[in-house]
Amino acid sequence: MKIMVVDDCPITRKLLGHYLKTRGYAVAFAENGLDALEKLGKETVNLILTDLNMPYMDGMEFIKTLKSDPSWAHIPVLMVTTEKDDVEKSKAFMLGASGYLVKPVTGDAITQNIKTILQELFQKGGGQDV
Repeated sequence: MKIMVVDDCPITRKLLGHYLKTRGYAVAFAENGLDALEKLGKETVNLILTDLNMPYMDGMEFIKTLKSDPSWAHIPVLMVTTEKDDVEKSKAFMLGASGYLVKPVTGDAITQNIKTILQELFQKGGGQDV
């Protein structure tokens, strides 16, 4: 299973990548939403972790764009952000996020959220591409 980490902070990308790799996931990286869309055109990923606040294309616009494209709309997205605001969280879910975590996060919290998202996806009859 391949997970894309979308975050403008190199340290956060490295940390999240480390969490995921040590749990057996293949990892791809992108610096912002535009970079992620470009890379999604070249490689297949099964799940995306994205930050909210990024330059060029923030996490909300990224989710909105991703979910509006039939080629990518099935990919679950876990928002991983410093934003604790309930309005932002509600907006993320409205746009199609499958989960929302507030930084700082642990590897165990990320793993548990990924498992929950995948369980929900399979229960809904999806997951054939995961």
